Amino acid sequence: MATSTRTRGPRVSYRAPAPLGGRPVAAGHQTRVAVLFMAPALVILLAFVAWPMVSALRMSFTDASGFGAETWVGLANYVRIFTDHKILATLGSTALYTVLFTPVALVGALALALLLTSRSLIGRNVFRTALFVPFIVSLAVAAFAWSYLLDPQIGLLTYWLRGLGLHVGNVLQDPTWAMPTVVLVAVWKNIGFYMVIFIAGLQEIPVALYEAAKLDGAGAWRRFWNVTLPQLSSTLTFVVVFAMIAALQAFDQIYVMTSGGPYRSTQTVVMEIYQEGFKKLDLGMATALSYVLLLATLVLSLVQLRFFGKREKDVA
Repeated sequence: MATSTRTRGPRVSYRAPAPLGGRPVAAGHQTRVAVLFMAPALVILLAFVAWPMVSALRMSFTDASGFGAETWVGLANYVRIFTDHKILATLGSTALYTVLFTPVALVGALALALLLTSRSLIGRNVFRTALFVPFIVSLAVAAFAWSYLLDPQIGLLTYWLRGLGLHVGNVLQDPTWAMPTVVLVAVWKNIGFYMVIFIAGLQEIPVALYEAAKLDGAGAWRRFWNVTLPQLSSTLTFVVVFAMIAALQAFDQIYVMTSGGPYRSTQTVVMEIYQEGFKKLDLGMATALSYVLLLATLVLSLVQLRFFGKREKDVA
């Protein structure tokens, strides 16, 4: 009688899954490994970001000069910021620069982005590149170039304008035209960067939305107002906040082109910080101005984020 032989396979051990909500056994080990990997970055942030900020905040309540002993002066530096007419004028000049730069750069970049996303435009990639190139140029170098272009004696731009019958004087030494001129240079330098961001946002808008709007009889303006702008709300928020922060921190082109003049008409907060800290050696006042600028930037950014976030919810 033949005996049947059964082949047994390998034994498979089975472990019941952890109950829902239970903590995995290796979670503690993973946490320690994660902290170990983050430790170098945390040390660098603490040493080069957190500690200097705390130290600068403490310094803003002193009369520190970088030499000798420091004396605690309390809120005297902050009181001076809001009572000294020169510093108040500087705050006003910074606000004027921001008000001029932000909307012009924003509207110009959006208009160029809409134009350069048109499929009927020949050579649009060439135009995109040409408009973006100024952004990668150093702002100080661009400011030097524009200073020579605008020179009333040897400037190429003023020579061309004279050929058209427009006699332009030394705009960088004119208190009326100095601020618009430095704003113009900043817009020329940055508009290509904002344009590229808008182009990326426009390319993410579904074509079906425009087709549906056309079927409803919407013209070009209604499609822009009811489709393009709502769909660009996140991109618009980023560009507005980014441009505003850049305007509040304006320094390079002003330092090169006007040094804050004439008659402090282009003096911005960062220029004032530079002069107080490195020329007058009043580090306490310079750090106090820095914290006022930081607080103003933070408040304005939060207000804009809240405003655009509310509009985005209303549209949704």
